[in-house]
Amino acid sequence: MITLQDVSKRFDRVNAVTGIDWNVSVGEWWGIIGPNGSGKSTLLHLLSGVESPSSGHLQFRGREVSSYSRKELARSVAVLQQEGLGPSDFTVREVLEMGRYPFQDWMGREKKDSGPLLDRIIRKLELENFQSRRLDQLSGGQRQRAALGKVMAQEPTLLLLDEPTTYLDIHHQLQFMNMVAEWREDTGITVISVLHDLNLAAQFCDQLLVLQDGKIAGEGTPAEILTEDFIRQVFRVDPAVVSHPENGAPQVLLTANVSD
Repeated sequence: MITLQDVSKRFDRVNAVTGIDWNVSVGEWWGIIGPNGSGKSTLLHLLSGVESPSSGHLQFRGREVSSYSRKELARSVAVLQQEGLGPSDFTVREVLEMGRYPFQDWMGREKKDSGPLLDRIIRKLELENFQSRRLDQLSGGQRQRAALGKVMAQEPTLLLLDEPTTYLDIHHQLQFMNMVAEWREDTGITVISVLHDLNLAAQFCDQLLVLQDGKIAGEGTPAEILTEDFIRQVFRVDPAVVSHPENGAPQVLLTANVSD
């Protein structure tokens, strides 16, 4: 689905990412991890078409991402930022309707009635009691669910998540990630998510891509990547890695010690 060949991105004289070679297959869930400033968000912006590579080739479904129009790309690729949706006077239902924009003509009309689709999403995300409420009347967790509903309404084949659980408590973090996992199971959607929480990444992602100083430091399954030695090398902390008692995923415990 996605192929990157020697992709680099420079801002003025700063190399944000350099020499990225990477392949993502249909239906996979990749987590992009790494220290602050390692190029994670830049890579996601390249994948979404917001930024163009300074050099190299970035292809989506066999075509250069830069060859797609914004509306054409939005019919297949959805992006959810870490802040999701801020408070506003739009209702939840209106926000979900915005997700249908890529399929509307210049008069805002669609060839098919999207009402049944939006109804299904509202039920799936348990937003029935909130669909008429304004976003400024919702909690952060409820707004993030509405944001997820908006990208679900796009019916994409690729979902890009940029630290989507940053502002959520642990209950809503798990709720959000489980909803994405269920959506993926139902539709086969491909997911790429930038995550800071290594334990969430280990539990939900099939594969991890590790960036360090704008370059790929490693890629593989969570069990292959999240070892004590590798975490110590990349993140400069002193970890202990244990297996999750239910699913066996590696879970990272941290001490108070950090490397210089």
